[in-house]
Amino acid sequence: MKDKGKQRGSTNTPKQMDTNRGVASPSTSLLRYLCQPTDPANLAVLRIAFGTLMMIDIPQERGMSHADVRWGRKDVCRFPLFSDLKVAPLEWMYIIYLIMFIGALGITLGLFYRISCLLFSSTYWYIILLDKTAWNNHSYLYGLMGILLMAVDGNRCWSLDGLINKSINNAHVPFWNYFICRTQIFLVYFIAGLKKLDQDWITGYSMQKLSRNWVFDPFRLLLTDEQIDLFIVHMGGLTIDMFGGIFLLFDKTRPIAIFFLSSFHIMNSTMFSIGMFPYAMLATLPLFCAVDWPRKVIPRLPKFLRVLFSTETEIEPSSHCLYSKEEIKPEGENLDNKVPVNSQSAPPTSPSLVHRLGVTFTIIHIAIQLFLPYSHGITKGYNNWTNGLYGYSWDMMVHSWTTQHVRLSYKDKISGKEGFLDPAAFVDSVGKRWSSHGDMVVQYAHCVADILKNYNMSVELYFDIWKSMNKRFQQRMFDPRVNIMDVEWSPFKEVSFAMPLLLDLSPWRSKLQEMEKELIDTSNYTDVVFVADFPGLHLEAFIQEDLGNTSITLLSGSVVVELVDLKKNYSLNPGDKIQVPPGQFHKVHTVSEEPSCYMYIYINTTYVEIMEKVETVEKTMSEKNISAAIKRKLSRQDPYVDDVRQEIERRHTEVKEKTFLDGVKEFITKKVKMLTRSWTFLVGALQSVVLRSSFDDFLDKKYSENEKANSILPETVT
Repeated sequence: MKDKGKQRGSTNTPKQMDTNRGVASPSTSLLRYLCQPTDPANLAVLRIAFGTLMMIDIPQERGMSHADVRWGRKDVCRFPLFSDLKVAPLEWMYIIYLIMFIGALGITLGLFYRISCLLFSSTYWYIILLDKTAWNNHSYLYGLMGILLMAVDGNRCWSLDGLINKSINNAHVPFWNYFICRTQIFLVYFIAGLKKLDQDWITGYSMQKLSRNWVFDPFRLLLTDEQIDLFIVHMGGLTIDMFGGIFLLFDKTRPIAIFFLSSFHIMNSTMFSIGMFPYAMLATLPLFCAVDWPRKVIPRLPKFLRVLFSTETEIEPSSHCLYSKEEIKPEGENLDNKVPVNSQSAPPTSPSLVHRLGVTFTIIHIAIQLFLPYSHGITKGYNNWTNGLYGYSWDMMVHSWTTQHVRLSYKDKISGKEGFLDPAAFVDSVGKRWSSHGDMVVQYAHCVADILKNYNMSVELYFDIWKSMNKRFQQRMFDPRVNIMDVEWSPFKEVSFAMPLLLDLSPWRSKLQEMEKELIDTSNYTDVVFVADFPGLHLEAFIQEDLGNTSITLLSGSVVVELVDLKKNYSLNPGDKIQVPPGQFHKVHTVSEEPSCYMYIYINTTYVEIMEKVETVEKTMSEKNISAAIKRKLSRQDPYVDDVRQEIERRHTEVKEKTFLDGVKEFITKKVKMLTRSWTFLVGALQSVVLRSSFDDFLDKKYSENEKANSILPETVT
């Protein structure tokens, strides 16, 4: 048969039912529609692209290049989804990464295909489930695609499996293989669009100041930065997500969708450090085109590329597909668009278990993907100001966070001693998201308590965490009066110690922006923080010595400011302002029945003084002798001589602008170092396991060599 993909699979219409079987039931019609034979070429392109991108992703965002930094410390807290899931010994973590890489390579080559998919998916999900703080939507998508590729017949075209087993080489794949993958990508776009109907996104508070990126320079010819943020970033992003997936489904609108979605992903690749995600989404766009499009493109490729791909158009029948009797031709007959049948194995015309399993898997997977983004009413324990753990809801970029401070205090039940702990001392540099989620706060508290038991301490732990979401006031996320060690947490119950987001204060945001802009325009050395607090609570803060000019201005409600060292209290009403002394503690008590709102205005007086002296010195500099100019204008006893010198040297240092070639060279050098580090440490891990030698000794040796050479450095993933 010469199947050129003109009808079968390129149009999404079911085949004519076998007239001999009468009128088919709806379930049978669906079964035949999803199991109709289609060209495997497009699916092969997806397989090759995904496997290749995952091989690049593993040393980078999956963390193989810095596995020793991420997984090597034994004295830090972890945040697995399941408490019984533990980090393997470091040398075995490297072997897990190796297995994942071998799986991705096997997917790319189509070699031992389903075993490769299993190797990749099992190790990938193990790494993902080990650390909730690293979850994001695209990492979740990669895991889903690994599972989907394991289910579909991705090795039926341009695969080593096909060269080994001729019966599957260039064989049909059932249409549900395409349907499930297309639906998954469609849902990524469409649900992301639905999530962007959030009021914060529509009003432009989710991603402010993104317009400053150079990719928006053409829009600046017509629009201001504020207009770009609102209309291009927010409204444009909503439109692309909401309608991009829909337009991909139809032949007439698909070219428009591919153009805008490609532009969208390319822009994202330059603005955000999100690894392979833009390229992975670019690789899925051709999936929506005709299933035989690669066969039309290959003849136009250069000759040295054409030899890598077979261009044969004779597609073999597959037992995974369902054929109508009209499509089957007796062996030896030469009828186009019909499947040859021989005496050994006739193409199936009636549904079997394998067909039902494929369709059932498709329906169940799609149902789960429709359910999970809106399942937060069940998994209440993972909710906070937003719904659920960030990663499986497709609410990309809808919420932006800033953290004012995280304070962890303890009380030793044995000695009665009270004090503070450094909250960053028990986590690695990657795990910063724990403080935004109640479930992880509970995990962290129990981990810290277990560590302190080694010091003969039995503690109560209290967290005072202040954050702002989408430009609102800084406010508490959790009740600081609750001992987290006494909290009973369940994934199906609301977080009992969470403080509500003060949505009633959201209208203040536009006014806060105006006030901040006015203050910053007045002085480049001014910083402002807007705070809201609940009735009956107080904020305790320490003002550093450098912030010699710090004031509190009350915007609404009533507060009492307690200057702890001076033992004085001052009541403030809306509009009142008070200076707070540097180098001392103070407390702001909310005494009104409604939440209080106030702002801190900071002026770094030390920095101001340094800058004034820099200006004074520079005015008298007639030569490049900085030291001589400083001696003329500043006393030797001046405490800021070194600071002034460093600032002037910084200003007068000629900074060479990077050329495009410099950027390319730096990029390649960085990636080579990352790959070198990955495989160097992997070899050490293999030697440790095989030879039963100490991996710690290997690490100590490498760290010593690296410290001397300063050439191989760990890379931190953001």
